[in-house]
Amino acid sequence: MSALRLAVFDCDGTLIDSVHAIISAMHTAFARISLPVPTSEAVRGIVGLSVPEAVAALAPDQDAATQLHLDQAFRAASIALRKESSAADGVLYPGAHAALERLGATDALLAVATGKARRGLEHSLDAHALRPFFTATQSADDAPSKPHPGMLENCARLTGAAAADTVMIGDTTFDILMAKSYGCAAIGVSWGYHPVDVLKRAGADIIIDDFAQLDGALEDLWGRG
Repeated sequence: MSALRLAVFDCDGTLIDSVHAIISAMHTAFARISLPVPTSEAVRGIVGLSVPEAVAALAPDQDAATQLHLDQAFRAASIALRKESSAADGVLYPGAHAALERLGATDALLAVATGKARRGLEHSLDAHALRPFFTATQSADDAPSKPHPGMLENCARLTGAAAADTVMIGDTTFDILMAKSYGCAAIGVSWGYHPVDVLKRAGADIIIDDFAQLDGALEDLWGRG
């Protein structure tokens, strides 16, 4: 019997381009409690972290109570944006759906590990018709924030796949460092929110520039495993 093979995808910046909604909600949160609004580039840099860690990174000088207010304001702004417009759901990156269909037709198992809250993840899965592809889904409500390996550990528990047969696919250093902490391979994508050079420095085994390259990259890493 062959080993189970597991491909774990990040969501924002890897499958879905949702940065404009995230930036808008974060700007609204800071403005709502009268704090200096961070730059769009600063917000882009924290996408992938769970919300408490993200607001702490953007407002490190604020006390815990203020950071909690930012957390709550960001969540409220995100929910309001989704109610106002479907654009808040972002758009699938070119080739994402086709890549999931190809992998779904193989014996590989697919999972998601994201810094989104469970509510946001469920909304994204339904908005983009992604739910049928994934055997396991992990959100910020299920494990500590990336780069802690908890989400990948939970994926292993839910699927039965070993670390040696798991590959993490993501666009941020948080994804790559989570994979390295867990002990699995990592594919960095060049179209997301962190530059390629920092993904390489974080330890990405392979960088891909298009979803058409994903199948070969996975086979290479699974072959090494």
